[in-house]
Amino acid sequence: MVATPQTIVISGYYGFQNSGDEAVLQSILNALQKQSAATGVSIEPVVLSINPEWTTANYGVKSVHRMKLKEVRKAISESSGLISGGGSLLQDVTGSKTIPYYLGIIKLAQWMGKPTFIYAQGIGPVNRKLFHPLIKSVFRKCAYISVRDEQSRQLLHTMGLGGKTVEVVPDPVMGLSLPEEQGGQATDVAARKFADAAAKSSSAYAEDSEAGNEVTLPVVGISVRYWEGDRAELKAIAGGLLKAAEKTPLHFKFLPFHHPSDNEASRYVMDQLKDVASKGSKISICEDTLHPLQMLREVEGCDVLIGMRLHSLIYAAGRRVPLIGISYDPKIDHFLDRINCQPVGATTTLDSEKVAAQVLELLENGSDWRLEREALIASLVSDAESPARHIAQYLHRKG
Repeated sequence: MVATPQTIVISGYYGFQNSGDEAVLQSILNALQKQSAATGVSIEPVVLSINPEWTTANYGVKSVHRMKLKEVRKAISESSGLISGGGSLLQDVTGSKTIPYYLGIIKLAQWMGKPTFIYAQGIGPVNRKLFHPLIKSVFRKCAYISVRDEQSRQLLHTMGLGGKTVEVVPDPVMGLSLPEEQGGQATDVAARKFADAAAKSSSAYAEDSEAGNEVTLPVVGISVRYWEGDRAELKAIAGGLLKAAEKTPLHFKFLPFHHPSDNEASRYVMDQLKDVASKGSKISICEDTLHPLQMLREVEGCDVLIGMRLHSLIYAAGRRVPLIGISYDPKIDHFLDRINCQPVGATTTLDSEKVAAQVLELLENGSDWRLEREALIASLVSDAESPARHIAQYLHRKG
């Protein structure tokens, strides 16, 4: 007997071609498909996206424009429920309109009598106290709430949700896998296409130490973003890379997660590394790596990763790549703590000597780093599908 399809609307920061958020979406889609098969529920996702055509082309799912209220209302009204997440949706650091938008989508679904599910969100910072009672009011009526760290759960508790069950789960991206690892659970043809393209061509731009150089160098992945106004953190990172390259030739592979700003930040650092190419090192940048599975392949090919972007660190942990985190937001520290790591420094005080020392240390002792954290990381990977499991079981009971 074929199960009746149940449509689930997914709300998040999708379609902006931010690799981290796109990875969240890919991970949720993978987990929903796997758990729907396990419970016998047929789940058909509809994604709210700023670019529905791009989202449909890349993930093979239905999508509607997140800012067109009529389309959003129709999608929710025809659905069996709404997922909000994952990612850092409920925070007011990036602006005062973010929280009202995402709460408004959840509230709209609740007004229509639809069950709502909070999927592994990172809550906060919420500096405007007026948002606290609004979040409490909306979350109290959710069928299921999960957050990606204990600090988020504690923040919800201070908002008055202490009596509501809030599950602490890993970021969904911890469970992200490549198509060949998914067996019969691979999500779509588009994902395979992008992953295969990534396997054939990794970098659009490269400066080799000499033409035809076939020496395999240790690969240091670098994910940077603009943060400090004086670029002090980017200068410190460049200084650390230069010092490391003085000890041994390296391949510096830049991984922009948010286009185009991270591309610009990457090239800012690259401009300070030009001299290393003449001394046997190599520089490359993955500028056209837009699909999360492409980026996952690129990260997997690194021997060490230096990351400012949260999801660059999550990718690395999931692929067991030794990592060096740079703190600019509490979410970085929270994740590093979960895998028994400390940031090499904060953007305001980053020291190039420490960056170089950690790069060289992890290149030499990467196997020890992996061995010490394998149990922690394996547990996070296993638990990453917990929200999808709860949602599939909920729909199974209601169906």
